[in-house]
Formats: sequence, structure tokens, C-alpha cells
Amino acid sequence: MEKKRTTIVLFSGDYDKAMAAYIIANGAAAYDHEVTIFHTFWGINALRKQAPVAVKKGILEKMFGFMMPRGAEKLGLSKMQMLGMGPKMIKHVMKKHNALTLTQLIDMAQEQDIKLISCTMTMDLLGLQKEELLDDVQYAGVAAYLADAESGHVNLFIG
Repeated sequence: MEKKRTTIVLFSGDYDKAMAAYIIANGAAAYDHEVTIFHTFWGINALRKQAPVAVKKGILEKMFGFMMPRGAEKLGLSKMQMLGMGPKMIKHVMKKHNALTLTQLIDMAQEQDIKLISCTMTMDLLGLQKEELLDDVQYAGVAAYLADAESGHVNLFIG
């Protein structure tokens, strides 16, 4: 029997939308799907390491790196940002209900062998380097995503 495949494009850099992507991905993996999350544009920020990494960059790349959130827990919400209070409030509610954080969901995805792919074209555009992203991330262009999606049973776009 052919193994089911789920592919997700994570375009958004919003905490709640990234959480949704990773909850769906981990659920699909638990149901024995082969899962790929293709991170592009602002979705790549979920894969950034929290600590700064010393890499050589031009001034424009440094500016992008400074303006973008560094790591999953620094992402803002899509709604109810409230000058930064929204993310703190949602994380408090999540902790109260023993819900996993986005970082924990990403760790779980890696443990379940979910393919986390960073879009190389976006990395070039935003001046991100491999050293700045989490370990065990794969790097590919849109053609690699399309190859996975072509045989996918479930294909989602989270933007």
C-alpha cells in the first residue's frame, strides 16, 4: 500500500499560522503520512536560530536579518498583536492548557522525520545563510517542493 503524503507551504511568519502548520504536520506524521513543510518568505523565520550567528553579510542582508524575527518564539500573531501583548497572552494561555509551544512542535516534527525545507531562492533574497537556520533543515527550490506535492494526497498553503 502506498504511503500517504502531506505537503505544506508555510509562507506566513505569524506564530499562530506556523503553529497550525506544525500541528497539522505532526498530526499527519502520527497518521503515518510522509510530511514535507516547505518554508518560504516569512515562514523561514520559524527556522531561524534564536541566537545570532556570525556570518559575513552585506548591509542590505544585515538590515533584513535585523528586522526579521529570530526564531520561532519571536514570531508575532496574525491578529491581536496589541503592541506585543498578544503573543505574551496567547503563550500564557497555551502554558495554562499545557499546549506545546511552536519550538516544541518543531522539535517534534524533527523527531518524526518531517522534512523541513527552506526555500533557497527566498534565502538568497533575504540574505539568510544555512548557518543561521536550525540543524537538520533541508534546502531546495520550488521544483523540489512541486515534486513532493505532485505525489501528495494532502497539499496545504498556509499564508
